[in-house]
Amino acid sequence: MSPLRDHARRIWQAAVAAADPFARVHDFLAADQVLRTTLAAGGRVVVCGGGKAGPAMAAGVEAALSESLDRVFGIVNVPAGSEAALKRIGLRAARPAASNHPTAEGVAAVEEQLAQLKNLTPGDVGLCLLSGGGSALLPAPVAGVSLADKQEVTRLLHACGATIDEMNCVRKHLSRIKGGRLAQAFADRNTPLITLIVSDVVGDPLDVIASGPTAPDPTTFADALAVLERFALIDRVPDSVLAHLRKGAVGEMPETLKVLPEGVHNHILCNNAASLAASAATAEKLGYRVVNLGSFIEGETRAAAATLSGVVRSIRHDGVPAGAPVCLLSGGETTVTLGADHGKGGRNQEFVLALLARLGEKEMHDVVILSGGTDGEDGPTDAAGAVGDADTLRKAESLGLNLTSYLDQHDAYTFFDATGDLLRTGLTGTNVMDVRVVLVGKERR
Repeated sequence: MSPLRDHARRIWQAAVAAADPFARVHDFLAADQVLRTTLAAGGRVVVCGGGKAGPAMAAGVEAALSESLDRVFGIVNVPAGSEAALKRIGLRAARPAASNHPTAEGVAAVEEQLAQLKNLTPGDVGLCLLSGGGSALLPAPVAGVSLADKQEVTRLLHACGATIDEMNCVRKHLSRIKGGRLAQAFADRNTPLITLIVSDVVGDPLDVIASGPTAPDPTTFADALAVLERFALIDRVPDSVLAHLRKGAVGEMPETLKVLPEGVHNHILCNNAASLAASAATAEKLGYRVVNLGSFIEGETRAAAATLSGVVRSIRHDGVPAGAPVCLLSGGETTVTLGADHGKGGRNQEFVLALLARLGEKEMHDVVILSGGTDGEDGPTDAAGAVGDADTLRKAESLGLNLTSYLDQHDAYTFFDATGDLLRTGLTGTNVMDVRVVLVGKERR
């Protein structure tokens, strides 16, 4: 492995380590007085929630509260394959690995979580663990609306190009726990609730992370109907969905939570910005000048790659915004708009492929690109992302791989699998969006 490649991997790994859910949860609970006061008075801690970081977060809870573990119990929904044997908290496989679709198993596990609340008393306290993927892992359709019906609405909205906010607006009003309804359920039992969050959303909006089970929702039933009207879906969605939304719009169904109840507290423990800061510190120790572009990078992946290619050229030719050696960092989460006939890959793999295409072998001399999802997943693949440099381009040429063709077909996985440049880490146990590392070394041609 070249020194630049090794450095890029170490810088990226620092971002993942900074978002270690076990450590962050353990440290928070070790200092939290609410839970300790509850346990000292003989109360119980009921744990709920879901997400990709669920196993590590739940393990952190058990470690932090080990002296009173007999009064800790609960259920957390996680992806299949990440279940671990814990002493008091049950981990439920709520969806297959490398999938983001809700399942009947997920619905059943949410029912288990809600059943736990029936025996709570004011002397107990709730502890909700939320992280990336939580929305799909916590499916709980309202009575009268099936999971299949809710999935059909999501499919229709996605096909129409609805934004994530528009989809969440509709889905929250079809859920028993999202849009703050889980927080309301604890408040109805006069039970305090502490929510610990690993954020996978740009800007960390509480109402968007996992669709906001414990946060106020600014949208209404009327807003949800307006979304369906905007995309001409009123006559296409399942009858059960339309009937429920219309009842809510005229006040026949309770609205989502609008004001956070007293005793409900949300805490973000890990996010993309903190991970980028950790990467920056590691890069500086390795001798790089750091240009941190922040955690708000969104939009089309190729557009982001085009912008970064210009920055690399500017560093190379003008020493702006900094003279080499430079570490360019960026976070957030870009998108890839797929056509009807596409290959296999993810936004991180496509970013590296697009940047290689923009720069070419000459401009890639002494440059390394690494882009990876901090959860260890990138699209429907077994890779977190990819790494690329001039050697990648030389290997592709020797193998007869047409880079532009693979890029146009959105088939980055096949390309990097052939060149041996996929970033395979396995599930990391956390999820704070993506981290992209571009290193520009001292050498020039």
